[in-house]
Amino acid sequence: SFCHVCGLQFADSEQLIIHKRIHAGKSYKCDVCGASFCSNGSLAIHKCIHTGEKSDKCGADGVRFIQHESLKADKGIQTRGLFTCDVCGKSVSSNRYLTVHKRIHTGVKPYKCDVCSVRFIGHAGLRNHKRIHTGVRPFMCDVCGKTFTTNRNLMVHKRIHTGEKPYKCEVCSKSFNTNGSLVVHKRIHTEDKPYKCDVC
Repeated sequence: SFCHVCGLQFADSEQLIIHKRIHAGKSYKCDVCGASFCSNGSLAIHKCIHTGEKSDKCGADGVRFIQHESLKADKGIQTRGLFTCDVCGKSVSSNRYLTVHKRIHTGVKPYKCDVCSVRFIGHAGLRNHKRIHTGVRPFMCDVCGKTFTTNRNLMVHKRIHTGEKPYKCEVCSKSFNTNGSLVVHKRIHTEDKPYKCDVC
């Protein structure tokens, strides 16, 4: 199955239907902040920002899941249908996703780009990366029309329009729209200066 609008291919018709909502403008809107999503599942994950429940995205095929704090206590044990990593405590919905997730810790990257040889822990990472070479940017912002190679990048971009800043500094309470911005900001408090001038 492939999208007639942007040419992106999908493993099954259900994924294609969800993808087509991007082009059709059919979206699920958050009643709290107005952020829009392509599926009800993505909206449910987003709403965790407002409720305070932690949410994560597994690196395996982009499968999303809710990570309950109570599950961290039972590392390595399947609890309430979730599999928990015994290294970091992250929970995923299947043993297959857990295997892929654990490659973050082992450094194993079996998926290789045939164009530039960059390697990835899972098929989804490789698929998303290949869009850099093909130029396919199937995820479009319904506000400004800017396109992106991944849905994640689109969601981060949309925070510009919604003003959403889910990453909060626990020292000074300043908020940021990306985790990377928060990490850079935290160096103000820790006086961490990781970059050194090679001239002086």
